[in-house]
Amino acid sequence: MSAHAIHLLTPHEAWTRRDGLIDLLVDLIDLLVDSVEGGASVNFVWPMTRAKAEAWWDGTLASHTRGERLIFTAEAGDRIDGTVQLIPAPQENQAFRADIAKMLVHRRARCQGLGAALLLAAEHEAQRIGHTLLTLDTATGGAGERLYARLGWTKFGEVPGYATSPDNNTRDAASFFYKTL
Repeated sequence: MSAHAIHLLTPHEAWTRRDGLIDLLVDLIDLLVDSVEGGASVNFVWPMTRAKAEAWWDGTLASHTRGERLIFTAEAGDRIDGTVQLIPAPQENQAFRADIAKMLVHRRARCQGLGAALLLAAEHEAQRIGHTLLTLDTATGGAGERLYARLGWTKFGEVPGYATSPDNNTRDAASFFYKTL
């Protein structure tokens, strides 16, 4: 197990730190670029530029400050090595549901239990704020799929050719999971 602390960003903290483009945004940009360049299937293809990552994080942090999502980070000292998001369903008839999104762990920090720690923190917070059903999707056959199964998530389907691979060479399958809290 690592010496990382799991941190739930507050909307004010994300906004304050985002405005100054200080360490938070720099670390999040580095994390997203590293993840995609390392083959993570998280909606981007190569080349993964810092400009693409900055634009995506800018919008994501703005969404966080509006209360549309919660962002968790795994921090070691003054750097961020992992992140995951909890996104409450916006539909009125699904107020009990939320999605898990953008599980990212830097290659330098993999195999240290960060993915599990981040996911468990998101699950705990979801339950604390009244979300009893979580859903997510992940690349079929990858480390994420094994992690979610190990932590008690139920796979309920697979869609072939769901997303273009990060290297832009193939269309990869996605597996869909849920967990009742």
